[in-house]
Amino acid sequence: MTVQINSNYLENYSKEYAQLVCERFFSSRQFITGQDIIQLTNSNQVNFFIIKRLFEKWQEELTKLKSNPFFDYRDIAVHEALTQFMNVLSRRIKAERAHFEPLVQEAVKLAIKLACQPVEFYQDEIRKAPAGKINEYLKENKKYYKWHDKAVTFLIDKAGFGQDREAYLKAISANYQVIKDSLESVNLLLATLGDVKAFDLDQYITGGSGTQASPVVEENKVTEASFFESVEEETVEVSAPEPQVVPEVRAERPAPAPPAMGNGRLDAGKLKAHFSAESYKGMKGILGELSESLALNQRFMFTKELFDGNADLLKHALKTIDESGSFDSAVDLINTRYVAELDWDTNSEAVREFLQLVYRKFAD
Repeated sequence: MTVQINSNYLENYSKEYAQLVCERFFSSRQFITGQDIIQLTNSNQVNFFIIKRLFEKWQEELTKLKSNPFFDYRDIAVHEALTQFMNVLSRRIKAERAHFEPLVQEAVKLAIKLACQPVEFYQDEIRKAPAGKINEYLKENKKYYKWHDKAVTFLIDKAGFGQDREAYLKAISANYQVIKDSLESVNLLLATLGDVKAFDLDQYITGGSGTQASPVVEENKVTEASFFESVEEETVEVSAPEPQVVPEVRAERPAPAPPAMGNGRLDAGKLKAHFSAESYKGMKGILGELSESLALNQRFMFTKELFDGNADLLKHALKTIDESGSFDSAVDLINTRYVAELDWDTNSEAVREFLQLVYRKFAD
């Protein structure tokens, strides 16, 4: 079935989303910086698409400088000085609302397209790549792809794949058919936009049912990196290498799968009875937000085992659970949004530990 996109809804939604984000941020500030953008919204994909557009503008500025026919930009001293200047400039991102808001709007549109139509999105990316440098383009932009990245990253560093654009376009489509069942849920990806403004997938996909959409078929570097080269390092939660998970040693730890978590659905009453009987040190008393209470190994375990490797989804889940108001409401939310949607094994250690944290959040 060919997907029919409601472009008017997308345009209006992205415009309202950008306005709300900017009203919130610029209410007390005149400018936004690169570091501000990294944490601007709860959707890492939106944040990184804004940075990606700034990266493109940064490259355009360099190309504009080098196009002047009266100066020798190939001279080593000029090249080194210019590269140093551009890298320093990249670390001085400073934008007012009037110039920044259109970037947010465009980033939201791209994020929605990537969530719903990953094949078309990545094929468009390949079409933008310079002829003969598709692999280099994908490598350079890999850090900006946070959703459905498995659809394209398999092409990077493929020895002997070649530089034929049509071959890349066909490979994206073929690979999607193989991996589509393992990709993150579209509904959950788009839910990360909801903290600003809820997105109605049924209005966007006029011919769909609110579920997964079908696809529509070198310069040398200097020692001081640019902001765009280091942005991945500065957002460890999004892109850090996955460490070995070492379980914490806890005294009198209960069995990892209490009866309250059987039969595929969580029972708030049974869970409360189970967790209230636990008496080991540190069981109760989470103050503040759940995200601030996670140990590093827990963050990586939950991301990998419960949220399909997507740190964005974990972050959004913790925030919405924080706002639930009670343990019963939090369990209802988890049942509705995550247990079935992400096919959780409700008897697993990861689920037990996640629920234990939620219980501690709302324990008296």
